[in-house]
Amino acid sequence: MALAAMTLASACHHTSDEAVQLHRFEKVLFDTPAEQLGSKLQAVQGEYATELLNIQPGNPEFMQMLGGFVQDPTMNEVYRLVDSVFGDMQKESEALGKALARAKDLSPTLNYDKVYTFVSGMFDYDMRVGCNSHELIISLDQYILPYTQKFNYFNSPLFLVQQSNRQYLVADCMQAIGRQHTVIPQDKELTLLDYMVAEGKAIYFAEQTLPGTADSILMRYSEQQMEWMKKNESNVWTYLLQNKVLYDNDYIRFHNLIDDAPKTNAFRDSSPRTPYYIGWKIVSRYAENTNVSMEELFEETDAQKILSKSNYRPK
Repeated sequence: MALAAMTLASACHHTSDEAVQLHRFEKVLFDTPAEQLGSKLQAVQGEYATELLNIQPGNPEFMQMLGGFVQDPTMNEVYRLVDSVFGDMQKESEALGKALARAKDLSPTLNYDKVYTFVSGMFDYDMRVGCNSHELIISLDQYILPYTQKFNYFNSPLFLVQQSNRQYLVADCMQAIGRQHTVIPQDKELTLLDYMVAEGKAIYFAEQTLPGTADSILMRYSEQQMEWMKKNESNVWTYLLQNKVLYDNDYIRFHNLIDDAPKTNAFRDSSPRTPYYIGWKIVSRYAENTNVSMEELFEETDAQKILSKSNYRPK
């Protein structure tokens, strides 16, 4: 059974040292005796009142589903693994708190005052972090795969297991916020360049809020993948131009270039998502050349304008 049917989260509250208090919903569920779960949820309903976590302790159907979830042996095993890996999240709490404070400094509208953690009960790589306009939700069981050989959701491929690493968690959170606030053109079919620029904004935002973070962490790359990407940036750009892929709006034709697969068909032994790296560099140079605010950057929907004003020229 998947708790994803309800959605969830972990709250973050700024303290004087900018750390965040993580609201650990998975602990509420699995550390509470089944017969006390209803009263416990009633007691904490105010703390977890969010559209990301649709708690309904007064709904018999909801409580029946939730009861089955928390009593499921497999889910209890998952929770024990999550707790063994994430019993102490002080490092993430401090790093995320500082990043969220920087985000608010970049734009007052980026006021994320709540962060929730939970166990979803299903492996959905694209849903490891979610957010709305002011809250974050982290699916911790998306990050335990590299730490155990005992449990693997649906025999997930090795490249996804390797990318489901705790070291990426804070950067994932900041990129999720960046994607949430990036305005996507609604009046056209999106080209590869549109995808590149949109993702480039998310990575750039994470870079600005997490200064000093390694490029490999921001890109979810191994050190070897990062080395390949930097060495072959010019080759990738040349390929996109020569094969007229940059302005292609047929997602089926270019999805292999931006999927999370371990490599792309266009290059032997390549890094994944190579156009996104270039999108990040385009956005970075555009921001540097134009001195736009973060809010203005998020709202600019003309990818061609961003490319042109970036004067992007790979070495």
